[in-house]
Amino acid sequence: MKKQNKVTGVVLAGGLARRMNKQDKGLIEYHNRPMISYAVDVMSQVASPVLINANRNISDYAEFGYQVISDQTDTFDGPLAGVLSAMLHADTDILCVMPCDSPLIKPEHLKKLIDALTENKAEIAVAFDGMRIHPVFLALKTSLQASLTKYLQQGNRKIDLWLEQHKLLKVDFSQSAEVFLNINTLSELKILEKNRNE
Repeated sequence: MKKQNKVTGVVLAGGLARRMNKQDKGLIEYHNRPMISYAVDVMSQVASPVLINANRNISDYAEFGYQVISDQTDTFDGPLAGVLSAMLHADTDILCVMPCDSPLIKPEHLKKLIDALTENKAEIAVAFDGMRIHPVFLALKTSLQASLTKYLQQGNRKIDLWLEQHKLLKVDFSQSAEVFLNINTLSELKILEKNRNE
């Protein structure tokens, strides 16, 4: 039986990080802390339990004290594969999702997504910065598990297309769009660290 109105959180760290020379992005340091540590600290303030979705360096991720779950396949099928794995492990109605590489996110941003989902009776609430959605910042119903399983089994990978199949709410973050900055390259990491030090 799923827990009503309780929230499971998942931090996505399962990608190959091709633009980071295939380094494990969540374990790369930002201001002397692994990026994953910022994400789990934030997520743990709005969700319980918190899961880490990782497909490499499992023991390193386990040291952060949260359950580490891998994709159902070993083919690095993208963020939706991590979302599905979290749904399979969740015993709550709601799943909150964020990536491991956005260290500027605060608990209130995730709470805004969760509240928007429940207050508007949506199936999925996604962050929207006024220009575009940020599809790995989500609150969604775990009852969408069957839909997502079918979508992935058909060979689909694009998040946006799956989101649009459901009752989707775009949550306005236009006043704080910079928090969705994610770090894709080592040069971006250096720039962000420098700017935050100034």
